[in-house]
Amino acid sequence: MSSQVLVTGASGFIGAHCALDLLAHGYTVRGTLRSIARADHIRKMLQSHGTDTQRLSFAEATLTDPSCWPEAIAGCDAIFYVASPVPTVQPKDPGEVIGPARAGTMNVLKAAAEAGVTRVVLTSSVASILGGVSESRLYTAADWSDPSDPHLTPYSLSKTLAEKDAWQFCDEHGIKLTTIHPSLVLGPALEADYGSSLEALVKLLKFEVPLLPRFGFEVVDVCDVASLHRLALEQEASVGQRLIASNGFLWFREIAAVLKEQYPGRRIPQREMPNWLTKLASLLVPEIASFIADLDVVKNLDNRPARDMGWEPRSADDAIRAGAESLLRFGVV
Repeated sequence: MSSQVLVTGASGFIGAHCALDLLAHGYTVRGTLRSIARADHIRKMLQSHGTDTQRLSFAEATLTDPSCWPEAIAGCDAIFYVASPVPTVQPKDPGEVIGPARAGTMNVLKAAAEAGVTRVVLTSSVASILGGVSESRLYTAADWSDPSDPHLTPYSLSKTLAEKDAWQFCDEHGIKLTTIHPSLVLGPALEADYGSSLEALVKLLKFEVPLLPRFGFEVVDVCDVASLHRLALEQEASVGQRLIASNGFLWFREIAAVLKEQYPGRRIPQREMPNWLTKLASLLVPEIASFIADLDVVKNLDNRPARDMGWEPRSADDAIRAGAESLLRFGVV
């Protein structure tokens, strides 16, 4: 067991859950924050979820500032590189996400190499696997998004390029790397600042999308994303692997149906939008335009390598319910 793990972006949706999971399993955690002024708030947030934070400390660090990472990493045995920009709407300028994603990855890995840290678990995304041209089939860790594909969104391109950078650098510097590839991350928010991952549930619970496009997503619970990071750290067999964190494909209407069953008295959309109307709406609504290539496409993901390591994820339905319950509990909806 590594005694101290650096978790970048410890205030984020996945990062905070990684910190929770590590602390619950006996690790010492140092979390990075863009502003150290948030440290007390994050500590209290984690304590409110029953966590002993005596083995938790914080360091101020920004992805694009290389000077802050040596101090943040000093004394750590391993790194969970979680932080990366995740836009709700794809920017017109791809450089807005590609630049920070690649720079942040290299800044952390270079500091790790200089500090002698030889174990890194990096949060990538299924976006670096699925590609931009949609095809209904089973995708595995052997699949890579093609950076030259003009259909890749800026976010998908940023995750693909940053991950390729990481594999090359770690191979050249003797760092043992595992990448984790979450799909649509649902599950419980830890506070009202829920980030972008739960936005789909927010829109459904607020009835902001009266008709549901024929989009579908593989789903995973954030708690299981966190546990897979830890399992990867603990098992030598994970080194060199790309592990998919996902557990089941659901259409948008099926996600809405789970919410309707959970909250029968709540106004939740149930009707699907005709494809022609979705294509028309994509010209006006950036959120729809980001997924238009996935219209009517079933992209299944192979999670068997993760399961072979003892990973036992919750069902997609349970992840939806837990996410919704937290959003209502914190008054988001």
